[in-house]
Amino acid sequence: MSLYRTMLFVPADNLRKAGKALMLNADGVVLDLEDAVAISEKAHARQSLKEALTLPRRGDVFIRVNSAQTDFILADLQAAVVQGIKGVVLAKSESAEEIRQIDWLMRLFEKERGLPPGALEIIPFIESANAIMNAYAIAAASPRVSRMFLGGVDYVQDIGTSFSKAGSELFYARSQLVVASRAAGIEAPIDTVYPDFKDIEGLVADAKLVRQMGFQGKLAIHPGQIAPLNEVFAPTAEEIAWAKKIVVVFDESEAKGQAILQVDGKMIEYPIANRARRILQLAELLANKLE
Repeated sequence: MSLYRTMLFVPADNLRKAGKALMLNADGVVLDLEDAVAISEKAHARQSLKEALTLPRRGDVFIRVNSAQTDFILADLQAAVVQGIKGVVLAKSESAEEIRQIDWLMRLFEKERGLPPGALEIIPFIESANAIMNAYAIAAASPRVSRMFLGGVDYVQDIGTSFSKAGSELFYARSQLVVASRAAGIEAPIDTVYPDFKDIEGLVADAKLVRQMGFQGKLAIHPGQIAPLNEVFAPTAEEIAWAKKIVVVFDESEAKGQAILQVDGKMIEYPIANRARRILQLAELLANKLE
């Protein structure tokens, strides 16, 4: 289990921004070789990436590579599959076959560079209607797939609409990713960016909505979004207190041969107890992160 409440994107070819981003309190930073980099600057961005990876950091580092369908993918992977990163974010993932192809290439580079085989993760970026329909197959395509990202900006354009504060246009895609992730046995997905980075109230409302839907965090495009997202996706003091109470009472009851009981007028059984244990695990992860 991991804890990624926030994933902050930053261009790989901007060392000033990268250096700042790597020392912020995001759980993960994604150094971007795709949309944040002009086509004419792709080669330069790969060179800058080498220096960016030597900079001090606080959280995990991922690298977003261009789509498997582009001419950039091989050079991107050559630059990205290196010691010290957590994994690769595959832009515009469309199929399970693409994931398997990227897995194979990464394994070759790992072997060449003396890295443990399969050590680096693949995070598919789900950004189209086709990808949403293939979400389960993509999630289950490789043991490297740890979680998925939802790319809402490209997705809403693909289905012929635009972002709204209510987010109704994303409801199906979000639900599909949560269900597909669970069915494939990977971590809960991470939700799309909230484009209006000055609207913190809207960001928090959106984050609370997707947390309830089953997402573990959101992508961020501005440092000002990090603290609000970290707070929304962290277990609250009330949730932790509830979880501790449920686990203690349930364990005592289970030891006596009873797996269904009442706590504060509510029925508690295995699914509820397991939910309480997960809250405590997340709280422990967060405590260790803050040490």
